[in-house]
Amino acid sequence: MKQMIDKVTGKVLSRSEAEAKIKDKAGWVITVIALLLAVNTYLANGYSSKVLSNTIAANNVWAFYQAKSIKQTLAEQSLDDAIVRGDKAKAEKLKAKIERYESEPEKGEGKKELMAKALKHEADRDLAKKHGPWMTFAGTSYQLAIVLLSASILAVSMSMFYASIGVSLFGFLLMSQGIWMWMPF
Repeated sequence: MKQMIDKVTGKVLSRSEAEAKIKDKAGWVITVIALLLAVNTYLANGYSSKVLSNTIAANNVWAFYQAKSIKQTLAEQSLDDAIVRGDKAKAEKLKAKIERYESEPEKGEGKKELMAKALKHEADRDLAKKHGPWMTFAGTSYQLAIVLLSASILAVSMSMFYASIGVSLFGFLLMSQGIWMWMPF
């Protein structure tokens, strides 16, 4: 163990005095890091929820799109039959129905509108997915910093104490990337 010197008095501290000083400092630092870990976890869960809800929403819209597509195919087959039979009235009704299946801007339930909705949900999901790894890495860094702080108390090591602060600052950098995505990758 490296000897610790009191900065005020200049005397060499005993192991128990050094341990008490580190405990005092580490207690406050652990509290701050634990707070950052809690905030990080809360935000990461929010991104995970966005991924899940947008995936479900996109799947629902794509299922509706598929149902419209099947109905459109059936209407197209009926249109072919009506044309063969020479039933112009039925053919006109089916053409209007087919056009409505393709695009129905009033209700937003045509295939064209449904595709746009599904793609929007997928884009929102993909954006939320980009945040996840950064938040996970930040959480891991905070946990490692807490372990190092605890070890610094047991080992009465200021170098481990300062290393834990460095690891937590790295975690904060990762968390800021996870929130704001300020790095270009």
